[in-house]
Amino acid sequence: MDKAEILDFSGKTVIVTGGTRGLGRVISEYFLDAGANVVTCARNAPEKPIFSELTNKEAVFFETDVREPEKVESFISEVVQHFGRIDVLINNAGGAPSVKSSDASPRFNEKVVSLNLLASMHCCQSVFPVMAGQEDNGVIINISSVSGSRPNPGGMAYGAAKAGLDNLSKTLAHEWSPKIRVLTLAVGLIETDESSDFYGDDEKRSRLADHLAMKRLGKPEEIADMCMVLASPLARWMTGTTVEVHGGGESPFYLKEISDTGTEENS
Repeated sequence: MDKAEILDFSGKTVIVTGGTRGLGRVISEYFLDAGANVVTCARNAPEKPIFSELTNKEAVFFETDVREPEKVESFISEVVQHFGRIDVLINNAGGAPSVKSSDASPRFNEKVVSLNLLASMHCCQSVFPVMAGQEDNGVIINISSVSGSRPNPGGMAYGAAKAGLDNLSKTLAHEWSPKIRVLTLAVGLIETDESSDFYGDDEKRSRLADHLAMKRLGKPEEIADMCMVLASPLARWMTGTTVEVHGGGESPFYLKEISDTGTEENS
């Protein structure tokens, strides 16, 4: 394949769940720029259309609650009727407010797990017969979080659900490969329109960034870049694995203690 064609998604159909704002919107815009037919879904329509000036293409929006299997099946059916195929599914819908584990109600936990894990399962199962019946390979990318691989105080259900995405991808990769590649993208601390609500003001975000190897928070565009790589032939031998995009991750706390005390012990 010509190298110039590798990141050209012209004629491909890409679904981005939760693609109307934040990270999902940027991912949608990137695939539009690459020529893809992009379909987004959420419970509420975007405030303004998701549009690419490069290709003069606009994402198609469907109002869908991905936590409900019947609605997901109907949504996927409509996408196939509209475009005839599905090449890439990016399970991006997710999120949860911070709640102490001792205070989280059973209903709250159910909602968080439903959105951050079960919804991805529903979408994966619904696209399977479509992708499996196509001549070309399909790709599923589950957007996870570093919260799924480290302690996540204040987010018990969220962290557990994101950890589940890692196993989901590994399991489906073995069941559905080589026809369908399934991957998890574990996202670190990134700046979005909504991040100030969680990370705090500029000063707090700066302190957070100082704990990362790259000394800055990530940008949604940097996650979208990796989605395009993983969905492309560049990653043709990748499946059933988790790719971490987190600016090097957080420095171990003990390093600061060593620096402050000037002592070091073997461990």
